[in-house]
Parts: sequence; C-alpha cells; structure tokens
Amino acid sequence: MAVSILQKLIRPKRDVDMTEGSIIRHLLMFALPLLVGNIFQQLYNTVDTWVVGNYVSNEAFSAVGTVGPVINMLIGFFSGLASGAGVVISQYYGAKKYEDVQRTVHTSILMTLIMGVAFTFIGIAMTPFMLQFMKTPADVLPESTAYLTIYFAGVIGLMLYNMGAGILRAVGDSQRPFYFLVVSAVINTVLDLVFVLVFDMGVEGVALATVIAQCTSAMLVMLTLIRTDSCVHFSFRALHIHADMMKKIIRVGIPAAVQMAITSFSNVFVQSYINYFGTDCMAGWTAYSKIDQLIFLPMQSLALASTTFVGQNLGHNQPKRARRGADTALILAFLSTAVVMIPVIVFSDNMVAFFNDKLEVVEYGSLFLSRITPFYILCCVNQVYSGALRGAGNSRAPMVIMLCSFVVFRQLYLYIMANFISNTILPIAMGYPAGWLLCSALTFIYYKRTKLENNRLVN
Repeated sequence: MAVSILQKLIRPKRDVDMTEGSIIRHLLMFALPLLVGNIFQQLYNTVDTWVVGNYVSNEAFSAVGTVGPVINMLIGFFSGLASGAGVVISQYYGAKKYEDVQRTVHTSILMTLIMGVAFTFIGIAMTPFMLQFMKTPADVLPESTAYLTIYFAGVIGLMLYNMGAGILRAVGDSQRPFYFLVVSAVINTVLDLVFVLVFDMGVEGVALATVIAQCTSAMLVMLTLIRTDSCVHFSFRALHIHADMMKKIIRVGIPAAVQMAITSFSNVFVQSYINYFGTDCMAGWTAYSKIDQLIFLPMQSLALASTTFVGQNLGHNQPKRARRGADTALILAFLSTAVVMIPVIVFSDNMVAFFNDKLEVVEYGSLFLSRITPFYILCCVNQVYSGALRGAGNSRAPMVIMLCSFVVFRQLYLYIMANFISNTILPIAMGYPAGWLLCSALTFIYYKRTKLENNRLVN
C-alpha cells in the first residue's frame, strides 16, 4: 500500500499554469500546501527542542535552540541561490520555453551537489568559531558543538530537497513537496523519541534524526524529478553546467543569497546580546524563536506564491496580471497573519511552557511573545513585495533594503541601546520590530515606483 501511494506521488505531472484563471485561486492553491509543508518543516527543529527540553536538560534545550543563526547563515545563502533557479525556471515555463527549463534544472542540480560537498566541510569547520563568536556559555557549548557537527555532516540532504522542491514550485507544483515534508517530519519525530528515550543519545540523537529525515525528503523529491514526464524531468546523463543559465541563476540568486546569509550572520550578533542575560533568557528566546518561525509561515508562503506567480506571468508578458497577483497576495498575508497573531498573544504562557515549563523560562518567553507579536503585521509588506520583485528577476533591491534594515540599522540600534540607553532585555528584543518597520517602509516605496517588466529575464 505504502509503495503504491509513493508511486502515485512521484509519477504524475502536476504543473500549474498561473498565466490564466482566478488569481486568488492560484495563490491559495499554491500557498496552502506550501504553508502546511513549511509547518512540517519547522517541526524538524521544533520537535528537537521539545524533546531535549522535556527529556534531556535545560542546557541541551538552549543548545539546540540557539544554534539556529549558525545553521541559517549557510542554509540561507544556499536558499537564496536556489530561489534564483526557481525564478529562471518559472519565467521560462511561463514563456513555454521548455528546453530552457530543462537546461536550468540540470544546471541547478549539479550546482547543488557541488555546493553540498563544500557546505558540509565549511559548516563543520566554522562551528567552533561561530559558537565562540556568539559567546555561547560553557555549560551549553558541548551540546551545541555536537548538534551542529552532525547537522552539517548531513546538510546535503536539506540542500537537495530545497532545490528540488524549488524546481517543482517554479512550475506551480507545491503539493508534492508538501507530502514529502509530511513524511520526513513523521520520520524525524519518531526517530527523535527513539534515539532520546530508548537509546539515551541526547542532543546527538535529535541531530541524527533530523539528518535522516532531511535525506529522506531529498530522496523523494529527486525520485519525483527523475520519474516525472513534465518539462522539469531530471536525468543524471544530462547533468551539465550551462553557462547562460548559470549567469541568470547567479543574477537573481547571489543577491538573495548574500542578503539571507548576512542577515543570518547579523542574527548571530543578536544572539550574543541575548546570551549575555544567561541560560534562562536563552531558553525563553529559544521558545519564542520557534513560535516566531510559525507566525512567519503564512506570509512567507504567500511571498513564495507571489514569486512564482509574478515569474510565470512576466515570462508570459503579462505585467499587469503579475502586479495584481502580488497585491492580492499582500491582502491575503495581512489577513492570515492577523488570524495567527491573536492566539499567540492570548496563550503566550502556555505556548512557551510547551517547550520548557521552567518558571523563569516561561516569563522570558511570554514577555518576548506578548511584546513583539503585534508587530508581525509589518513584515507582510517586505515579505510579499520582495517576493514579487524576485519573481520579476530583481533581487538586488530587496537585498540592499533588507541589509540596510536588518543588519546595519539593527546592529546600530542594539549597540546604542545596550551601551547608552537601556541594557535590559526588552529594549534589546525590540530591535526586531524596529528593523521590520524600516524594511517594510523602504520596500513599499521602492515597489510602487518600479516597473516589474523592466527586470524580466526571458526575452
């Protein structure tokens, strides 16, 4: 039965042409599987932190939670580069240039394999330096080091899944990446419990469970690309770096990659400010961060829907429809984020206690949630309109705006706040909403003044 279901998932052609039909329907049908899939993807680290927080120790909980900025720095760089491949594919797909889609697919996969090997060694080599740079406390350092070393040893699985899923989403298929994430999330959850409760492997066990789950999702998405009869069919024999496609991927992907990597590196600085207040504050921030990632998911899913929608419609030379799609995605992002924010504010104590019920940890975590959550509505503008700009082939403007807001401005804010105004935890934490406000204002102004069609990659 399981084999039969798997064969049905990886075989059919499920491309979606967004250049005609209902805009709202296309956005929702694309974003909803992506949203649920991203929720399952967040379960990787969320389940890890829940298991170690409840069955290992408070130090292990802090260790697993606070390594996020290090992981996100390298993975963010690759994800930005992968988004470049997705934009190129979506525009060629919209223009019905299927041979160029094929060339982009094979260029992207080979690039992923090469970078996967490099990132494995770079990640492991950087681990001690980055943990020291974040001022990781001595009682947390061994677990943090163990988790990161195992995680980066298997990082190629995550990279292959992200690239393969990005290729499928570029042609409108967000359903099968969702199914594969469900499978891998279930595997991760079961293995977490087995490795920790049965084999008493602690942090090493949850890291190993995550790696196995990620490799499973990578295998499923690659089997889909190999067996599909659509224009994104993959063959090992056709692996080749096509220089013209690589240039277009780099044109869109490198600015996004630099933005994501540097923003994540900036968050390493933020984490160092949080670490200053001790293990309980770190644990509270860890719990807040896990919930924070879930709040972001609706707007991020709609932003990715906007990227694919704009890419396909500009490829088909329909700039007005592309802009209508982005504006519709923004309205949907506002509504969905508002719905998510309310229960988070009301039940903040309970949500933090789910991860760690220590009184001091709950106090810190609920403080962060209750004060910061109302500002998430600001992020909808910069997420959706930046996604639309990337779909048009313009990732430089979002990069500059986000780096100015999330790196330069935020670091100046934190330095001034900590050294001259109030070195207490809440003003430090409010550096996030301050950066969101600036970023959304700048993104809105730029988007309204630019013509999407001027950035089109397809002639």
